[in-house]
Amino acid sequence: MATVDLTTKLGPLTLKNPVMVSSGTFGTGEEFTDFFDVNMLGALVTKAVSLLPRHGNPPPRIIETPSGMLNSIGLENPGIDKFIEEKIPFLEKLDTCVIVNVAGSSIDEYAEVSARLSTIKCVQALELNISCPNVKKGGITFGTTPDAAAELVSAVRKAADIPLIVKLSPNVTDIVEIGRAVENAGADMLSLVNTFRGMAIDIAKRRPALGNIVGGLSGPAIRPLALYNVYQIAYHLKLPVIGMGGIMDASHAVEFLLAGASAV
Repeated sequence: MATVDLTTKLGPLTLKNPVMVSSGTFGTGEEFTDFFDVNMLGALVTKAVSLLPRHGNPPPRIIETPSGMLNSIGLENPGIDKFIEEKIPFLEKLDTCVIVNVAGSSIDEYAEVSARLSTIKCVQALELNISCPNVKKGGITFGTTPDAAAELVSAVRKAADIPLIVKLSPNVTDIVEIGRAVENAGADMLSLVNTFRGMAIDIAKRRPALGNIVGGLSGPAIRPLALYNVYQIAYHLKLPVIGMGGIMDASHAVEFLLAGASAV
């Protein structure tokens, strides 16, 4: 029986296949070990970790929408100290590429967290979250202008000698301009897209359905938009691209690969 070699070159990384999980959708992977072997993945991307603990946004945090959902989790996480103490021991045992997503409220926070993670052997790359649409400080603050994005990436590049992925937001005027700025600042790869900013209203209560009012839209509804953004970045820039957004089956994954993504 013929077999297919799915080994994937992603910038300086080599993955056993091009299938990854999106940050924020998979915890640190430990939650899924009862359901399947997470080592089958090409890479595991953790939920965002910040310097200090974050309690996240007030509930309700998730609302279903046609062909998708709105979430407003707010980057809830235990902070870097607890992450290293409680999560790294599990990640060290994995036989797949481990990528940690990094969030912060300032450039110094991003740099400090990145520097600490870069010294941990099992962490093979960092993904900078400069595109979360539902936090008031940090996140998308750094991802909406080329100068701010470049300044952040440059600072992290100096602090951490490790492959660097930058996660781009679609909530910008020109995603290629942002991508080019972080490419010039030292990014090794790009991942896109993060969720689209949106909201829902509870008409019975006559108020926003989410506790934070605004959330991020994901799911099949955004796939054509995500695919277009991936195509634009892959066409105009040279950096390897990780595509995401509404991928539900193999045919959707192939669409993104044909649009120029190296992994999904």
